[in-house]
Amino acid sequence: MQRRTFLQTTGLLATAVTASGPAVLAASSAPAAKNKLPKWKGFNLLDFFSPNPAQGRKPTAEEHFKWMRDWGFDFVRLPMAYPAYLKFDRSRNITPDEVYQIDEQAVDRIDKLVAMAHKHNLHVSLNLHRAPGYCVNAGFHEPYNLWTDQPAQDAFNFHWNYWAKRYKTVSSQKISFDLLNEPSMREDMNDQLSKRSSVPGAVYRKVALAALEAIRKENPKHLVIADGNDVGSSVIPEITDLDIAQSCRGYNPGIISHYKAPWANKDPENLPMPKWPGQVGDKYLSRAMLETFYKPWIELVNKGVGVHCGECGAWNQTPHDVFLAWFGDVLDILTSNGIGFALWEFSGDFGVLDSKRADVAYEDWHGHKLDRKLLNLMAKY
Repeated sequence: MQRRTFLQTTGLLATAVTASGPAVLAASSAPAAKNKLPKWKGFNLLDFFSPNPAQGRKPTAEEHFKWMRDWGFDFVRLPMAYPAYLKFDRSRNITPDEVYQIDEQAVDRIDKLVAMAHKHNLHVSLNLHRAPGYCVNAGFHEPYNLWTDQPAQDAFNFHWNYWAKRYKTVSSQKISFDLLNEPSMREDMNDQLSKRSSVPGAVYRKVALAALEAIRKENPKHLVIADGNDVGSSVIPEITDLDIAQSCRGYNPGIISHYKAPWANKDPENLPMPKWPGQVGDKYLSRAMLETFYKPWIELVNKGVGVHCGECGAWNQTPHDVFLAWFGDVLDILTSNGIGFALWEFSGDFGVLDSKRADVAYEDWHGHKLDRKLLNLMAKY
């Protein structure tokens, strides 16, 4: 399953590697504050990632949750495309009215997955990866724009009220609601590499606050999380006064995490070979640059806002030794500041199982190919 697009405007693509010399600005020496969120660690599960259920992957099995638990993990994130649990004519573009047509049988499948996770003591974070009027990915025609159109925002609130009602009696220790995957403004919703920009702070606040109210209407103790602006990379200062945690990403720099990924690079076959640390193109990549990148998120923790890294990892074309060296620094910076993480994904190109890397000596694990070195690195934190 291909990981979503990255933006030129975030500075994460290889094409944005332009500055020279090592990054500066080391992490603060002040003692870390206690994160309001638990230091969950786990995986993204892509069972409901596709807007078309017929194109979905093999469902996550109960034994997978047992393995996660036995390996020491306690968290799964479910990035869902809202059309995956709707009933409508898929031979044409969806209409605004059809956005409200919940398919209860599809929802039952989501419930089943949530129940299996809870059975094995894993926290579940429900996320709208595709919401009415917005997705970081192309591949589905939205009938409106979440950031500019009130009908889209009304539908967004409807969906979150639905899920909040569905899990009205479930403790926030067991379930949370991650409002929207990787927000940004996008010029062309159907162009994977179209130019993007930040969601204006006032707009983000309006959308997040309305969804928060729709959720808390059902249970005032429901736990709500918002992905960072600029495709998850930037803190959202406009909502820090709200009772909403924030979710960062573990993909910086993109030349490491998305090396040769065709959905994230305009010329994937002509990229400089990634190194960690080392000079790549015109930029020196190092732990210091990661310290700089995560500094605002660490400061957010110190201000009393809960922070979690909802996605992290690298596609399977990144040399494995480079990936592990970089990822070790990412996880060390996050976890030393009390910030948990979720790998994109459990099984697949970014995962600990069946990632199809050419340079890994896989271990046979119940018929799957296990990346033991990656698993051990994650377990360390």
